[in-house]
Amino acid sequence: MESFSVLQFLKDKTILVTGATGFLAKVFVEKILRIQPNLKKLYLLIRAGDDKFAKQRMFREVIEKDLFRVLRDTWGDNLDSFILEKVAAVPGDILYEDLGIKDSNLKEEMYRQIDLVVNVAAITKFDERYDALLDTNTMGAFHVLSFAKNCTKIQMLVHLSSAYACGEKSRLIPENSFTMGEMLKWPRKLDIIAEKELVEQKLNQLQTTGAAEDEGKMVRMAKHICVYKGSGGNAIRPL
Repeated sequence: MESFSVLQFLKDKTILVTGATGFLAKVFVEKILRIQPNLKKLYLLIRAGDDKFAKQRMFREVIEKDLFRVLRDTWGDNLDSFILEKVAAVPGDILYEDLGIKDSNLKEEMYRQIDLVVNVAAITKFDERYDALLDTNTMGAFHVLSFAKNCTKIQMLVHLSSAYACGEKSRLIPENSFTMGEMLKWPRKLDIIAEKELVEQKLNQLQTTGAAEDEGKMVRMAKHICVYKGSGGNAIRPL
């Protein structure tokens, strides 16, 4: 079997990256542009009301950061033209179906061109409201998966999560590969619709009684639901 080359795989590929202004996504974008300038296109999903604001955020919060100084040294005055050729800022939000992309022509173009989807959008704050955590870390990931399923050339969906989705083990967690559908522990059956209804019913109660002591559990729950759903759980199937 031929050895797998990441560089070769990324050549001439079109990639969608969510959470593009976050610290992890910025590192990923810089790395890709630096090591494989022969990729075809990078679509960066950025929360913005229109194309102009999305492009402004892309340059201000991503490209102009010190992280990109090596690329600046490499490309010099040609960096901006290289970025405009290879990178497209897409106004949207994973909170919505079709990732909130309003331009139907752009959306159809993305469906036809995208080879790889990298989902880095997530809430990691421990003091965020439970409904916001569920909307972003669970339903947001669901919307990304649904979008990826519409991409006719899709080869891979990469979902970045954190250690908070790795169960509740107190000792070392080995970095073993898991088969599709395999779980760290058998959870109770999860029903996303029921979860959302419960959130709506209990939100006022949580606000009045205070739930700070369970904030960490909320982050873990939302992320775990996402991982469980994406690995063969109810309502979502592998690509």
